Amino acid sequence: MNDTTLANNGQEMLLTGQLFGLAIVAFFVLLIYEKKHPFLHFSPTLYKESIVTNLSAFLTNNLILTALKASSLYLVAQQFSDIGLLAGLSNGPLKWLLTFAFYDFAIYLWHVASHHSHFLWRFHKVHHSDKSFNASTGFRFHVFDLLLEIVYKCIFVVLIGVDAYVVLSIEIIELFFIFFHHANIAFPKEQQLSQVIITPSLHRLHHSTLRSEHDSNYGIVLSIWDRLLGTRKELVPAKIGLELLEADNVVQLFSLAFITETKVREWLRWIPKGKK
Repeated sequence: MNDTTLANNGQEMLLTGQLFGLAIVAFFVLLIYEKKHPFLHFSPTLYKESIVTNLSAFLTNNLILTALKASSLYLVAQQFSDIGLLAGLSNGPLKWLLTFAFYDFAIYLWHVASHHSHFLWRFHKVHHSDKSFNASTGFRFHVFDLLLEIVYKCIFVVLIGVDAYVVLSIEIIELFFIFFHHANIAFPKEQQLSQVIITPSLHRLHHSTLRSEHDSNYGIVLSIWDRLLGTRKELVPAKIGLELLEADNVVQLFSLAFITETKVREWLRWIPKGKK
């Protein structure tokens, strides 16, 4: 590896580090703004429990997995950047935009599968178990959900064929949008903006208690995939979270993947009902 390559790698890692720093700053800005100007109003106790549980999940799961995700994607991209669909394109705006669009669509498909596969839903429902809705909900994931997603993203990187720093930069940009569309906020012209990207009003419905409502608006950044594939809905949910399942700490979050709504309904049938 020559000096020029080392210098380029250093600049690329600096860029991704700066993007990650900006994403974290954006998270705290959104958290402060939604606290002062919430769209939905949750009890102080519920809101506090949500923040504490979600940040605990981040500290116990996501810091380790973020490092694993970054290193896995980086190593795979380094090994396979010269093969794949876009390998023949020279680095530049066109290749970056195409990579971003393909990546965003790939995550949309993964998100759809996470709702409709019984196996994947076991883990993804942990994200939907938050009874509140705030920027920190973007941290609320089961460790196995994230691990499976890493494998999926590595396969995507091989098929696409793109440099490592581009993949990591896109990952961080998507992280910013995850914080953004989980924010409990509303703002002028949101309806118009939602024609291009996923906004809080669209993703808020995705966290509805009703299955008919939360099986919609799967996009992460671009809203075009939901429009093209008929999964877009525009409603205000009456209630947030899962109907029968909830978790108030990290241990319960992990355990939630091994308890299904069907099993809870079976247990409830054994509980005697009082006279009306």
